[in-house]
Amino acid sequence: MTDLGNGNNSSKLAMVFGESKNVVMEKQISAELHSEHSRNFDELEDSRSIVIRKAEIMAKQYNTWFLKTLFLFTAFICSLAYGLDSIIRSIYMTYAMNDYQTHSLSSTVDVISLMIAAIGQIFFAGLSDIFGRLSMFIVSIIFYVVGTVIQSQAYDVQRYAAGSIFYNVGLVGAMFQVGIILSDCSSLKWRLFYNFVPAWPALITVWISGNVIHVANPLEDWSWGIAMWAFIFPASCLPMIACMLHMKWKARNEPEWELLKSEKSFIQTHGVVRALVQIFWKLDVAGVLLLTVSVGCILVPLTIAGGVTTQWRSAKVIAPFILGFVLFPIFVYWESQVASAPLAPFKMLKDRGIWAPLWIMFLICFIYSMAAGYLYTVLIVAANESDLSTTRITSLYSFVAAIFSPILGVVVARSSRLKPFTLVGCALYFVTMGLFYHFRSGEDAGRGVIGAMVVWGLASCLYDYPIMIAMQTVTSHEHMATVTALNLTIFRIGGAVGSAVSGAIWTQTLYPQLLKTLGDPTLAEAAYDSPLSFILDYEWGSSVRSATVEAYRYVQKYEVLVGLVFVAPMFILTFFLRDPCLTDDHGQILEKGEYVKGNDDPITDWIYARFSGLKKQE
Repeated sequence: MTDLGNGNNSSKLAMVFGESKNVVMEKQISAELHSEHSRNFDELEDSRSIVIRKAEIMAKQYNTWFLKTLFLFTAFICSLAYGLDSIIRSIYMTYAMNDYQTHSLSSTVDVISLMIAAIGQIFFAGLSDIFGRLSMFIVSIIFYVVGTVIQSQAYDVQRYAAGSIFYNVGLVGAMFQVGIILSDCSSLKWRLFYNFVPAWPALITVWISGNVIHVANPLEDWSWGIAMWAFIFPASCLPMIACMLHMKWKARNEPEWELLKSEKSFIQTHGVVRALVQIFWKLDVAGVLLLTVSVGCILVPLTIAGGVTTQWRSAKVIAPFILGFVLFPIFVYWESQVASAPLAPFKMLKDRGIWAPLWIMFLICFIYSMAAGYLYTVLIVAANESDLSTTRITSLYSFVAAIFSPILGVVVARSSRLKPFTLVGCALYFVTMGLFYHFRSGEDAGRGVIGAMVVWGLASCLYDYPIMIAMQTVTSHEHMATVTALNLTIFRIGGAVGSAVSGAIWTQTLYPQLLKTLGDPTLAEAAYDSPLSFILDYEWGSSVRSATVEAYRYVQKYEVLVGLVFVAPMFILTFFLRDPCLTDDHGQILEKGEYVKGNDDPITDWIYARFSGLKKQE
């Protein structure tokens, strides 16, 4: 019995030690893999460092006022092209949806486009740090052209949405690269001024866009109005590309440039295949796709479930809705347990200098989508505005922002602070939403919306742009592209959520309200599916038109109210922004492993001094 017992104990001990040995080996293998990933990531970081140092050397080549002005002018030309196209194309989409008799699906296309744009910015940020700004700028132009061609030839909403995916990837890529290149060429003190350059074309686009729409007559033929940008936009990018090549040519004799040429990137030392594998992990491709598919599957059904007949019980609504909620926990698990390089390091996200502007950017685009999602249609149908005046009105806020932006850019550079301007700008959002709420229909609505757009332009100048810069001011130049992409990604997701909520309100309430006011299912369906064609048969002042206006006014009330409610938390979040003193450096000087600089914050310090019971977050 004793021997048998000892034998059993020996077996058990052998099993235990065997299992322990296996555990130790597994831990060693895991540690080696983690160490290998870390070494590879460090080498990828070296590649990023080479690109950023080259960008800094290139920026130094344009050190005279003439060359700086020339460079800014080329950025202006590029921004003018995609800015004018964006205004015109957003209106052409309304006419395309009207032509397809699927006007209410405008928000669905917006959700898909914004989610694709969100994922695109993350990839463009990571890849531009590895392959260079110019290379990714050219890639974005190719996507832009391909998407434009597909959209222009689409004959149903599905193909138009497919073209929107390529176009939006190209658009956000071009916008992102222009912004990053401008940031590379500016110090923190002048960062806001340089980033205002893409806004200046609104001084022109607001006025000529209406004329273009009026002359092109998109109700009859919107296809050519989109197709022409397949060659106009690439041509407008050539001057900026030429400037960057000139910078590179001038930098070739710099000693630092010669030294960088001797350093090898990760791709040169390890080959394309291994580099692609490491880029897959570094960009967290799986995590980004999980996030995009999850959020998209949750939001899109909200925009298609309503309408003439409710579709909440149909498979095309239920299936993606459930899939989205199933995928989101998987995304959270991936980011917390599996991802080697999560979308954003937790150490970065827990600082108020990062999470506050992220939440604010989400709410800015969310509120915009709520207030302006269907504004073009509301102005034409419920305010009796022409397509020319409506195009100008809906873009007026950009014009106002463009007027005041150079002045604000210089003032911020001289004062070296951002936060006071953001508080004033956010307060103006309350005024804007109040005006939108009051002027929702009728002959005077157009003038009221013009007033709202003027105030919104001031708010955008004082708030939207400075918030985008706020994150860059607390981190280093090496992390600038990452935090900018994260910022703009959250911005786009906020717009997607806003478009989904706006579309849900529109599709769930408009048709029942039209049916109630018109009393005729045939008329109600026509006014719902193709409102821009419907109003051609019913003049302003007729009983049918008046009933339609009443229904639109009712629905727009809830669209604007949701936006107004969310201005309040946005205002509170503004107080949590950090407010470092802006310097002549490209970014903050950080220690290794440090993401955010805990700088001074005069406004917050003043608040804590008055309310001593508050605990200051360092």
